[in-house]
Formats: sequence, C-alpha cells, structure tokens
Amino acid sequence: MTEQTSVVLNEWKQPTGVPLPDWQERPRPQRIVLAGRYCRLEPVDAARHSEDLYQAYAQAPDGSDWTYMISGPFPDLPAYRQYAETLQQSEDPLHYAVIDQASGRAVGTMSLMRIEPRHGVIEVGHIALSRQLKRTRVATEAQFLLMRYAFDQLGYRRYEWKCDSLNAPSRNAALRLGFSFEGIFRQAIVYRGRNRDTAWFSIIDGEWPALRGAFERWLAPDNFDIEGRQRQALSALKAA
Repeated sequence: MTEQTSVVLNEWKQPTGVPLPDWQERPRPQRIVLAGRYCRLEPVDAARHSEDLYQAYAQAPDGSDWTYMISGPFPDLPAYRQYAETLQQSEDPLHYAVIDQASGRAVGTMSLMRIEPRHGVIEVGHIALSRQLKRTRVATEAQFLLMRYAFDQLGYRRYEWKCDSLNAPSRNAALRLGFSFEGIFRQAIVYRGRNRDTAWFSIIDGEWPALRGAFERWLAPDNFDIEGRQRQALSALKAA
C-alpha cells in the first residue's frame, strides 16, 4: 500500500499524520437523481427499472459479464426483478440505475458502498454494465457523476475501487478513470466458491480537481466527431 507522504512530528519527535482540526463527519449519500449530458443515475426502483435492465443484460451472448460479480447471470425476468428488489432495499451498498438519456432506458447499475462518513471514505462498486453501455460516453459519464457527487457534494476524502485481481478489464477501467493502484490484498474474500485476491485503487480529494477537469473536457460534445469517436483520449487529457 502507498504510504502517506506528508507527516508531522509530535512532542516526542514521532512522525504522525497531518492534523485535520476542521474535519467533520460527512453526510451519507442520498436517494437522489444525478443528471448528466448523456445519462442520469436514479436510485434503483425494481418496478420501474427491472424490465429494462433484464433486457439490456440479456443481449449478451453468454454469462461472462458476471464472472467477477457476486450475483447473476439471471435466467429470466422474475429472477432479475427479485434481485432488483434487494438492490432497492439496500442502504449500503446504495444502488443506482444508469439511464441512457437518448433512449430513456435503464442500461446498467452501480453503487456507492462501504460508506464511512466518519472517515470520509466511500467506494464505487457492484458495477453491472450491459454490453450496449460498455466503452461509451454514457459509461464514463456515469462514473464521473458518482465521483462528482462523492467529492463535490458530499465532501469525501477518498474514493475507492476494488476488484478481483484477475479481472483485467476492471483493473484497466480503474486506471483509465484516474484511480491509483495501491496493491493486492491476498485471500481477501471467498465468492462463488473460490478465492479472491483483491486489487485496491483509489482517488483522493487532492487529485480530484485536475481529474474533474479532464473528465469535463473529455465529455464535452466537441471532443467527439459526427460518428461519436473521441478526438482526445481521457488518458491524454489527464496527462495534460
């Protein structure tokens, strides 16, 4: 794990973390709508979102999208609706449906979880994106909306991403989105009857202003040509 780079010495000449005399416990995330240009995030509502989500997930030719998830795949709509009802009732994780503004349909879900208001730490997780959502502006903006909510509105200090260390697409996505890799927690959990070593990533509040600017420039309409292809990559904008 990365060590803190700023320390002070106490009266016994021992190094300690920088004091935070004005720190106050942060509010918990709420069941509100987070709106962007290409998508909006709505608290999961099983009655409203289940059919759209099931149909979106059902477009995948196999169950490989669920390999590194603790749930799914789902054999039919009633099974998914029952699962969505558990998402709706949960407070932590707090699940949001990703709504494509163009179609008005729910095309994926994600959550804020392991919420620690006392320490200002929060994690994004349970990211279940349908095939039509992956590698799109909608998917990137959905991530940006949750980050912006956590840092700018709620005032959290640390935003985490964790995944199976063998899940290369998730690890690559975390790095693309601006998370820093912090290390591997070996034998962290058991799921689906197998071991998981967990890869940890984070963004901290001091990094957020520059990262927010990169997201805003990447998501701007003029960064895409008439066919929707990006003119500048997010990685280039982060570097700049």
